[in-house]
Amino acid sequence: MVEAKPVPAENEQRNEEFGVPAVDVEHDRDTFLPRPSDSPNDPLNWSIYLKGAILIQVCLLAAIGTLNTAIINPAYGPLAKEFHITTVRASYQTTVVIALNGVGPFLWIPLANVYGRRPVYLFTTLLGFGSALGSAYAKNFNQLIVARVFNGLWPAAMALGPATVVDLFFYHQRGRAMGIFTVILTSGAHIAPIVGGLIGQYLGWRWTFKFAAILDGVMLVIITFCLPETLYIRDQARLTRTMSEREIDFTPKTYASQLRLYSTFPQLKLRWNQFIIPSLKMARYPSVLFPALYYAASYGFASILPAVTVASIFSAAFHWNTLEIGLAYGGALSIGGILGEFAAGLVLDAIIKRARHQFAGANPPPEIRLKAIWTGAILVPAGLLIYGFTLAYHVFWFAPLFGMGLACFGLQVIATTCYTYSIDSYRAESSETAQLFNLIRQEFGMTYAFYVVKLCQKIGYQWAFFLFTIFNVLAFIPMVMLMFKGREWREKLGVPRNVNALDAEYEGPVETDKLGGEGKLEEN
Repeated sequence: MVEAKPVPAENEQRNEEFGVPAVDVEHDRDTFLPRPSDSPNDPLNWSIYLKGAILIQVCLLAAIGTLNTAIINPAYGPLAKEFHITTVRASYQTTVVIALNGVGPFLWIPLANVYGRRPVYLFTTLLGFGSALGSAYAKNFNQLIVARVFNGLWPAAMALGPATVVDLFFYHQRGRAMGIFTVILTSGAHIAPIVGGLIGQYLGWRWTFKFAAILDGVMLVIITFCLPETLYIRDQARLTRTMSEREIDFTPKTYASQLRLYSTFPQLKLRWNQFIIPSLKMARYPSVLFPALYYAASYGFASILPAVTVASIFSAAFHWNTLEIGLAYGGALSIGGILGEFAAGLVLDAIIKRARHQFAGANPPPEIRLKAIWTGAILVPAGLLIYGFTLAYHVFWFAPLFGMGLACFGLQVIATTCYTYSIDSYRAESSETAQLFNLIRQEFGMTYAFYVVKLCQKIGYQWAFFLFTIFNVLAFIPMVMLMFKGREWREKLGVPRNVNALDAEYEGPVETDKLGGEGKLEEN
């Protein structure tokens, strides 16, 4: 254990802003989490401008991945007409993508942990470009399904993005970086129907996929020259102590060396048990499993459900065309999501700031963050009820859209709280935690297209969405249990061992990258 050193009072306010103990994080080696090396190849030593540029590229890759999934949604009608199928069946090609979005990271993340992030980003973006073009030129629905299978595998950034954030930023910088990643990631799916509705109405449904391919191609060119490798294994004997020791000469030659197609790390070896087992191991921890399940239920009801059903429901209820559907529900999700993310950040910051005063400047237990979730726990059910009942009784179109936006507002609060709580509980396993979240969310959400429209028609929109509301409330009960028992359960289960593939394969000392509960740093 290495105790944090005190600093003058003028530094306390700045450090509290970043959520770290009252220590001088820029000059004291003992506050570096993780501790940087003295190498210019170490991403922790790169300038904040280069880190920011890399972060934006990864965020855009994730956003374009979700855009690829949802851009066709407003154009189900024209697609169904051309292939002589029902609108509900037309939605199945989106269902396939949603399902494979959750499966793909089980292949990409182990490869990225051994051969580097860059080759995975390059290959998957190329795969996205080719599969989007294949979708655009499909001659029948079966060919479209095959193309969409490959299209669903490509958005590696959705799960690999948090790992890249960890590569680039110190602990006290990651909160803001993760916030940016979350906002841009979700914005892709929210903007997609607006763009897809406009293109689908005036250029046809095939051009929605062509537009997605253009975006994928542009990003492929950009990351080929502007996205360096961020995976780095630090020599524990070359860790720096002070800011002066970190004045690294980062030259164009050094940058160019990080643009190689793939990297090799002798310390790391690819093994079969790295592909599925690491993330599933995290399911044994309630502080990961319960938030993942609740987030999946909320995301499915408040985001995926309208995405795969809105074209059928709104065209029948309001006789809207492709453009009107895209603008309406895309706008509702975008406004609700952006305002919800902004509110979630303010609430979480206020809660943590107050808690740190109560804990005399030390980091409070992660369960403190769960206080912020109540806003989402109330608004998501409220939005679902408004959406279902106003559709059932043919209320003015603004009312169901308001319900959709309100549910999405609450969803963003839930998403931010659940992610930050689980990752804060097990920071060393952040990539595995994010991967498990992604799997449960996508596989839960892919089921809606098969039954929701038929269920609503059979029992009524009001009772169908009342049923979804009950399920969402039941999923919240374990979260209440975590508020009271979470810390006790974490202490009883202990720190995860041999979960992270990098830690398991690296021969040598391993930093846990964790802050102790008493304002100290822990080091294994």
